[in-house]
Amino acid sequence: MAIPQHTIDQILDRTDIVDLIGQRVKLKKSGRTYSGCCPFHQEKSPSFHVYRDKQYYHCFGCQANGNAIRFLMDVDGRNFIDVMQELSNKTGIDLPKDQHEQKKLAYRRSPQPNVAVANSAPHQITNQINMNPSLGDIASDEHDVGFDRLMDDPFAQFGSAFMADEQVQEGNLYDLLESVAQYYQRQLPHSQKAQHYFKQRGLSPQSIEFWRLGYAPEDWQHLEKAFPQEIEGLKLLGLIRSSDNGRDFDLLRDRVIFPIRDAKGRVVGFGGRALNDEIKPKYINSPDSDVFHKNQLLYGLYEGRKLKAQDWLMVEGYMDVIALQQYGVYGAVATLGTASNADHLNVLFKQNHRITIAFDGDAAGQKAARRTLDIALPLLNDGRELKFFVLPNEHDPDSLIRREGLENFQKLLEQAPLLSDFVFAHLTGQHDVSSPEGKSLVMGELRELTELLPKQGSFRYLLTQSFREKLGLGKRFAPQISHDASLSFNIQTKDEDFAIAILIHHPFLYIHFEELRAVIAPQTLLGQILNTLNLVFEELPDDPELATYYVLGACSQYQHELADIMQRTNIQSLIQSPESADKLAKECSLELQEKYLRLKLKAPISLLESRNLRQQLNELTKQISLRLLS
Repeated sequence: MAIPQHTIDQILDRTDIVDLIGQRVKLKKSGRTYSGCCPFHQEKSPSFHVYRDKQYYHCFGCQANGNAIRFLMDVDGRNFIDVMQELSNKTGIDLPKDQHEQKKLAYRRSPQPNVAVANSAPHQITNQINMNPSLGDIASDEHDVGFDRLMDDPFAQFGSAFMADEQVQEGNLYDLLESVAQYYQRQLPHSQKAQHYFKQRGLSPQSIEFWRLGYAPEDWQHLEKAFPQEIEGLKLLGLIRSSDNGRDFDLLRDRVIFPIRDAKGRVVGFGGRALNDEIKPKYINSPDSDVFHKNQLLYGLYEGRKLKAQDWLMVEGYMDVIALQQYGVYGAVATLGTASNADHLNVLFKQNHRITIAFDGDAAGQKAARRTLDIALPLLNDGRELKFFVLPNEHDPDSLIRREGLENFQKLLEQAPLLSDFVFAHLTGQHDVSSPEGKSLVMGELRELTELLPKQGSFRYLLTQSFREKLGLGKRFAPQISHDASLSFNIQTKDEDFAIAILIHHPFLYIHFEELRAVIAPQTLLGQILNTLNLVFEELPDDPELATYYVLGACSQYQHELADIMQRTNIQSLIQSPESADKLAKECSLELQEKYLRLKLKAPISLLESRNLRQQLNELTKQISLRLLS
């Protein structure tokens, strides 16, 4: 059974790992975690920790780690499917049923009689009766069909002998969509106006072929004529509609056609653009069906992945996507005639933790940007970055890249503001921030926005801190900086010192470092700081400035070492935005985890620990590689 990743994610989201593991292991609340004795190795002192917000467990002793699925597989020695079925029953999320899914994709094909056989059949029947008189008894047998009826319908009794194979066949909707896409492609060379439209938009023959563009003829029944056996399937897809008087007609007529493909490259629907601007609506998309869900699809996603795109840009229309690809920008995608939603953004965040959304510079564009902001904020888990590419007035990405060329376009794209900068400009543009009242209004609106951010993340606090500093509110803890310290922190300090400086300046970034506690020696300064933060994290004040002082108070026994580290690293000058602070913390944590994992691997306590450490190191190496690529 193939289980889609989104189904696995849904099941894990609805599974409380603390409750699940708590049924097998006696857990006790310990700071941010729940701890108990590890079920995978013998121990007297609890070193097994469960993180509810991350849905993750980790043993500091044998290094066993994973999610709810891994726990049940390892603790019971069960296979993946068995565990998924149990969790499916507990969470109420159904697993896909392969046979059912195949049935949803099937439709009944209409029989296609053999015309030549049908025309000759009455003559053949008469000849056979003359040659074999016993067949004539049919007419006199009251229990059989009368001869007159037989002559009216010669296939009534002898269908298998005189008719082409009329066995009802099943069609597959994906196969039908592929055939229709090829049909529309074949029609393009026969339409001068369709070819002229693409030429006028500057598309090359290579782009037309790559995107499989086509043309739907003017004929109201062209699909019925081209696919007489597939009427039921075409109706299921919404490509054939019925009028009020019951007459069938084709949805797409006299339009250029944009085949829409899913993440696997299968054609699942079509977009049609009218060749006459006076025709409304200008764009028509396939309606939703068993294979087409426009609120979950992005035009150009499959093609971008095929071209190994790294950076992803969400634009408004099909032509923007195609034009950008033709010029060398491979990661552009567009929604299918709908506003962007959480599903669209989540799909893109799975491609890269950093995405950009393009908006028009006019009032409508600003309104769309604000709407997208409200949708995006709850999705901004730590490590995700969102940028806003505001286009010059009267330009879309298609026209802008033609005017600027690839190099200048990419420069403009790179200069797109981060979410934190966009929000600051958006809010301060509405209020007079030279007055206390204006600053208060900005912070009030910011508070409403940050409430939308994930509760367990650090970004909400980093954003608030950034605004306070930009508005000149309060004064953060900052030891006197020596101007003689001109060398880079990489030369003057260790990675551990850099991590400590981040944690003191931004205590809420501890969530990136807490996994480091499983491999670092607890007696080191960083180990002591991490243990202290684990105990006090849930008591940290919401105000970022007060949170820093709270941590300094909790770590007062190390005040001299901390002051020295803060002075040497000059961490404030290295962090220009909330996004950069989050990124630096994540990268620093990953590097330190790799360093200490390798150290522990040199002298593992047991074969079990060695196996778990190697597995952990492999997964960590993949994470680091992905971040380097992005």
